[in-house]
Amino acid sequence: MDGGLHDIKGWAYRSVLLIALLSSGYSRAEPGDWTLVFSDTGSEDWKENWFVEGLKATIDNTDDGMVCSSGPIPQEQASHAVLWTKRSFAGNLKIEYDYTRLDSMAENTAVNILYIQATGLGTEESPTDISLSTSQREIPFMRSYYLNMNALHISYATTGPKRSQYVAARRYPAKAREDFRDGTRLQPIYENINLFEPGATYHITAVKTGDRLTFTAEHDGEEHVFSWDTTVFPSVTEGRIGFRRLPGPQGPGQ
Repeated sequence: MDGGLHDIKGWAYRSVLLIALLSSGYSRAEPGDWTLVFSDTGSEDWKENWFVEGLKATIDNTDDGMVCSSGPIPQEQASHAVLWTKRSFAGNLKIEYDYTRLDSMAENTAVNILYIQATGLGTEESPTDISLSTSQREIPFMRSYYLNMNALHISYATTGPKRSQYVAARRYPAKAREDFRDGTRLQPIYENINLFEPGATYHITAVKTGDRLTFTAEHDGEEHVFSWDTTVFPSVTEGRIGFRRLPGPQGPGQ
């Protein structure tokens, strides 16, 4: 388990996940503080560093990086895809990857979720090491994650009508299914963002330091920054990094 400040770099969905993790021992991060502790170009065998949940998920390595695909059926839970790092990481994190959207959906809203430092609840049914319970998530129902994990969640909708495109953050677990929408939410929700056009590559940077969570999408020199204060919830301090693809449609703030 690594401590300190970390940074993950990668590509996703033409999913070039070249994931890089950076680390240092500071509680607050400055530009020069990060030290690389993990990276993946996405061109080698993905099974070396990752495991996947979702019976219909497909992961392909290419010279340009990793292509992560969900199943084909909108609103079907079995078509969700979740890709997890085999390694766990502790402390402050900086996660970077290049995201290229390969689909051209216009009517349905499909959502991507970045899970930050996910662990189970430490019970017999939900062991702290989530790799021990992955068989329970072969069909990756959303409730299996938000009811049974400690994690930070950043979701970004990349398709569908403009009003349904958003960036939002949450803190798991929810106390019950009916508590998910409001009981896990970090404020604010950013709606009508109009980002992530098909074929365009966005450089994503997510940073978790102390009581702050930020998500930045950069394309053609233009940055869009989204941030949240996490002090309303207990801190998340260690766990795996995950990438989820929901085949849609979904509403704001999923």
